[in-house]
Amino acid sequence: MSRRSLLRGIGGAGAASLLAAGCGVPAAYVDEGDRAGRDLSARDRTLDFANWPLYIDTDDEDARKRPTLDAFRKRTGISVRYTEEINDNDEFFGKISPSLMNHQETGRDLVVVSDWMAARFVRLGWVQEMDRAAQPHVAEHLNPQLRSPAFDPGRLHSVPWQSGITGIAYNRRKLGRELRSTKELWADDLRGRVTLLSGLDESFALLMLGNGVDVTRWTGDDFHALCEQVEGLVKKRHIRRFTGNDYIKDLSTGDVLACQAYSGDVIQLQADNPDIEFVVPEEGAELWAESLMIPNLAHHKSNAEKLVDYYYEPEVAAELAAWVNYVCPVPAAQQVLADSGDEELVALAEDPLVFPDADMRGRLAIARDITAQERQDFTKRWNAIVGL
Repeated sequence: MSRRSLLRGIGGAGAASLLAAGCGVPAAYVDEGDRAGRDLSARDRTLDFANWPLYIDTDDEDARKRPTLDAFRKRTGISVRYTEEINDNDEFFGKISPSLMNHQETGRDLVVVSDWMAARFVRLGWVQEMDRAAQPHVAEHLNPQLRSPAFDPGRLHSVPWQSGITGIAYNRRKLGRELRSTKELWADDLRGRVTLLSGLDESFALLMLGNGVDVTRWTGDDFHALCEQVEGLVKKRHIRRFTGNDYIKDLSTGDVLACQAYSGDVIQLQADNPDIEFVVPEEGAELWAESLMIPNLAHHKSNAEKLVDYYYEPEVAAELAAWVNYVCPVPAAQQVLADSGDEELVALAEDPLVFPDADMRGRLAIARDITAQERQDFTKRWNAIVGL
């Protein structure tokens, strides 16, 4: 199972109870001047790094060892307490939000969350601006397409850990034809054999792109038109169901012929089933990222900034990309893999799902975030459609 496929949209009583804070209740906002804590980095050569499962390289002989982190420690003397504690964006938000809204440290120096959740943290003033002067590799090597998302202009508070594409996966042999457009998902011969992602933030952009919407500036009218379309497809039983990570099993068994999917998942599926293909539709697909952020009052900010910059060295980024198989946010890593002399790594360097070519990049878009004012009503309507 891939890391990205663990994501879910907002749902459940726990998430709902925190929604007001996520939408920016003034009392929860932290002013810029109150975000920095006492930085102990110089005397305490450690940092606490919270990440998702299956989202960093591990040693083939001993899964407890993480080669890139071990190399960082040997080079810098900084030890990393690495925890795989993030299984869901909202769950993690619920875990650390009481500390952040009460101006308390979280016990974590570096966290990774999806950009739609990162937007919430930035709006609330819960993360610190990074010192880019101390991060020359980030400044030089960050993918230009990811440099300035709407929620964090200039990437002052966030740096992509990995990126990816939400597009269409399908079984070409069982379907008997190619799919090249999101609109083709609604063809009669796919009735009851299509799944969509259940999470609002994970699903809406690709579907809007299929309707010809500019997702960098979509409107409330665009959203409600999409909901009406999906409601109609549900009533006609065209959509088999809405899924989280279980679309992987459905596609593998042939119960589903086509679905919304994440690029990293499909690379893994193709290793066992070469009939599975991933498509960036003609109308476009969503480019997303999950980003490193430094929470307020972190005690090892400088150490954390060093680790972030380390992963933007092309050689380190290449090593990580070879393990996680998502879109690498460091384009220069492609040449490192291409020059490796290893057949599998060279093939990875040529894979457009890890290093998109110019044609594919031209069809990728980063959707504007759902605003704090929109989220509650939009989530309520979407969840009613998908049954959350």
